[in-house]
Amino acid sequence: MVNQTKTFNTHKNYIDRSHLLTEQTNELSKNLDMLTSEELVKLFCSEDIIPQQAVANAAKEISIAVDLIYKRLQFGGRLFYLGAGTSGRLAVIDAAECPPTFCSSPELVQGIIAGGYSSMINSSESLEDDYSLGVKDLKAKEFSSEDCLVGITAGGTTPYVTNALAYSKSIKALTIAVACVPSEQANLISDIDIRLITGPELLTGSTRLKAGTATKMLLNILSTSVMIKLGKVYGNSMVDVSASNKKLIDRSIRILNRLLGVDKNKCMKLLEASDGSVKLALLLGSSNMSVNSAKRHLEKHGNHLRPALESIGESLVD
Repeated sequence: MVNQTKTFNTHKNYIDRSHLLTEQTNELSKNLDMLTSEELVKLFCSEDIIPQQAVANAAKEISIAVDLIYKRLQFGGRLFYLGAGTSGRLAVIDAAECPPTFCSSPELVQGIIAGGYSSMINSSESLEDDYSLGVKDLKAKEFSSEDCLVGITAGGTTPYVTNALAYSKSIKALTIAVACVPSEQANLISDIDIRLITGPELLTGSTRLKAGTATKMLLNILSTSVMIKLGKVYGNSMVDVSASNKKLIDRSIRILNRLLGVDKNKCMKLLEASDGSVKLALLLGSSNMSVNSAKRHLEKHGNHLRPALESIGESLVD
């Protein structure tokens, strides 16, 4: 566990960030403490439309990021999200959801938060000021030029993140910066610069609100889009889902039932024969292949189900 310095020193720790968009006052909420509960909820609902537009405005950069991350992961690279505080928590959450959703290795997509996993439930905000810690955390993961880094800093000035981005770029890893302020307010070293401009927060400076919402939306899009390109989806079904609990076993059976058009008893037998692999079960149910032959056929097609089926003249009920 990293020790946090608790000595307060104004001159040592003060940096004027008043110019940052994320630190400015939202004119709509100057009387926030005087609003009724109904007025508060309506105001938050109206403001929470803004993150959607912010992500849409960055669609070009996000699309480029998806393609470049996919290319790295195709050839053995890994995807890392890195952040402090709220940004780090969102990073860890999105990475943790990839294995059960896409049956991906836990090493393929990883979230790094300043202070480690204890920071998921305990405040460790002072660690975001540590210039060297982000680089140390990357090196501990053996981060290399083959990998991808998405560095998340809402205000664009978090030393933990900015120094990690600079290091990532210096070793020629794919480097993607994510911030919620314009580039002229905070320059970030990166290959791709994604700006989610969500404006001042209703609670001044609380970037867990609109900035956090936009960041979560972005990470959803990045990870899901990359996994789709890696062949972990057929149509809109998660055919690489990990059938690891009752809910996911039920979902797996429903996917087989819908795409193969066979009864649930047959679906369960296929799922058992494929040792819980929905993708393999779909190929088995569409052909006369043995389990081993089906596995080899999938591997031949890069574990992409659609071309594997098309090569034998088969398709599923989309």
